[in-house]
Amino acid sequence: MSNLLNPDAIFSNNEMSLSDIEIYGFDYDYTLVFYSKHLHTLIFNAARDLLINEHRYPVEIRKYEYDPNFAIRGLHYDVQRAVLMKIDAFHYIQLGTVYRGLSVVPDEEVIEMYEGSHVPLEQMSDFYGKSSHGNTMKQFMDIFSLPEMTLLSCVNEYFLKNNIDYEPVHLYKDVKDSIRDVHTKGIMYRAIEADIEKYICYPEQTRAVLAKLADHGKKMFLITNSPSSFVDKGMRYIVGKDWRDLFDVVIVQAEKPNFFNDKRRPFRKVNEKGVLLWDKIYKLQKGQIYKQDLTLKHGWRTGAIIPELRSELRIMNTEQYIQTMTWLQTLTGLLEQMQVHRDAESQLVLQEWKKERKEMREMTKGSFNTQFGSLFRTDQNPTYFLRRLSRFADIYMASLSCLLSYDVSHTFYPRRTPLQHELPAWSDRPPATRLPLLQEAQAK
Repeated sequence: MSNLLNPDAIFSNNEMSLSDIEIYGFDYDYTLVFYSKHLHTLIFNAARDLLINEHRYPVEIRKYEYDPNFAIRGLHYDVQRAVLMKIDAFHYIQLGTVYRGLSVVPDEEVIEMYEGSHVPLEQMSDFYGKSSHGNTMKQFMDIFSLPEMTLLSCVNEYFLKNNIDYEPVHLYKDVKDSIRDVHTKGIMYRAIEADIEKYICYPEQTRAVLAKLADHGKKMFLITNSPSSFVDKGMRYIVGKDWRDLFDVVIVQAEKPNFFNDKRRPFRKVNEKGVLLWDKIYKLQKGQIYKQDLTLKHGWRTGAIIPELRSELRIMNTEQYIQTMTWLQTLTGLLEQMQVHRDAESQLVLQEWKKERKEMREMTKGSFNTQFGSLFRTDQNPTYFLRRLSRFADIYMASLSCLLSYDVSHTFYPRRTPLQHELPAWSDRPPATRLPLLQEAQAK
């Protein structure tokens, strides 16, 4: 317990010094501004109503309400089979986390469905989360995808419970379009602007972070897919009416991710009322708001904001979790060490240990999320979500306010995580001498 993990720390995948960073770019949603639990309920309800009113889905699906505890980010959805699941960094499905509708699919059925528990590369979306023709798996990485996954599962559940024959691909597209329309038709924006105190969490120290960077001469820009008036109202609420003075450039309606590589759309200036002007843009000026394209050169460093990180670390810091993980590691070592004994009595003990390990793994999973467990781990492997996070983010943190704990010249050093062949084998030492390694492994 003396080596607890700090929920307000910044964690590093790659060595990076803030002294080298001259320009900071920020997204708006879940970076500069955090939303309350009410937002996902709003998105779910609005998309559900669009399914009913515009896509002619049964009015009975209105009985389903948003459950914030059902899904986690990073899950994969098999579009053809209409199942939601958690997949690790090596494309293996975590058994016990496969859901059809709101019900778990038995392990035996999953293994029969996929001829094992491995999902071939050609069936998955690419590493950027895009699903091209022939790819049947869609990964949900965005926080806004939580209501989408829940709505998909609820409508699937309704069709299954009522023995209604349906095409899963059509359902996936209709739900996807409805979630999109909640944003593009302005439903979400209007609701938030009408009751900003209900939907935006104020305590995040966004202004303090921006002021600190500005005081040290850092240049800053904001880039968001949201419209100008929506961003202006939110930033006035959390930062102040002078928020634009803190930024050198503000880019709205960027249409990310195409924004970063589409050279066909020139910038357009946006006036105070959100109206697009016809002026030709020769350079980006401080205090102005622009819309559309920018091509980024190589060399940018990336920091990811993962709000779920704080709650997961708090769970990992509990005495129960630490004791459980210590015993799980010890139990795994005992299984590896004792499997050479083939007599009946030893084999019986081994089976009991395997049963106990399975029960403890299920209990550990339930500590984070009853259905899917931790955002970052399966039973023993990193998740596909963490694999992508490690690939694209130099540093990651629970919120922007974590930057306040570090000097602007701080260097982040990733921990040297031992490779499998660098760790001492369980058979090399008795269990009692290995326990100190466990605390170190947990910290990693």
